[in-house]
Amino acid sequence: MSAPADPAAAATTFPSPAISLPVGLEILRTYSGALVCLEILFGGLVWILVASSNVPVPLLQGWVMFVSVSMFVFSTVYLIVFLLGFADRINTDWNFLDLAYHFIAVLLYFGAFVLEAATTAANGQFNGTVCVRPSSGNIITFMDGRQYSINVAATIFAFLVTLCYGCSMFMGFKRWRMYR
Repeated sequence: MSAPADPAAAATTFPSPAISLPVGLEILRTYSGALVCLEILFGGLVWILVASSNVPVPLLQGWVMFVSVSMFVFSTVYLIVFLLGFADRINTDWNFLDLAYHFIAVLLYFGAFVLEAATTAANGQFNGTVCVRPSSGNIITFMDGRQYSINVAATIFAFLVTLCYGCSMFMGFKRWRMYR
């Protein structure tokens, strides 16, 4: 004997997932899927480059490392959710979630880009074999030519990944406005 349907239970159910991106391998054929792959690639390069420079300015570059590692992991998980089709099974507004995620990523990566550029520019007085920033206080930072070159490359890739996240956010905003 089954219990009668509770009318209050129907009011607490979630709507079907709102998603305008394809799931499975089809996500890789869209601009959004390609941008997420570029975000992962360029974010991984920022992570590797900053780590390989031996983090000469840990106060600034620690944030860059945190952002690049975190966004690398989150973007990979985000792509896997779509590749494995979990987006169809999880009842949420994926268009809004896409917009919110990429907005937060743009803010974090823009800050990381500015800090990496500041670190590189502060040590930009290349003096043959060592980059030295004259001290206005007690702290002098030294970078050899290799570390300086690596930080320049990390700055460029941090800008590129910020640009990718910005494009993804813009496309997510268009999808959210269209399907809300």
